[in-house]
Amino acid sequence: MKVPEKGCAICQATWGDYWEEIEGQRMFFCCDICAIEFRNMIDEVKKRKGWKTVDEIKMTGNYRGRECTALYQGKKYGFNIRFDSKGGIDLFTERA
Repeated sequence: MKVPEKGCAICQATWGDYWEEIEGQRMFFCCDICAIEFRNMIDEVKKRKGWKTVDEIKMTGNYRGRECTALYQGKKYGFNIRFDSKGGIDLFTERA
């Protein structure tokens, strides 16, 4: 899975030192909450689309909400997502 070259895989923060394996890939996160958010987001996309995995997720936004596009084998899936304070999905809406 393609992730940012520098910083946390979800928020791009460069502080912290939390590593977790997601989708068979060891990824850097600033904290355990960001790792939970990322895993929950990947799982939700796979569940909704029936994909085996996700090749990349492009994101803009912040803790108030993110606009995302998931990519898998040339297919695109647009969605908005917001997380609660423990990393659970608070809001998930599909975009056209």
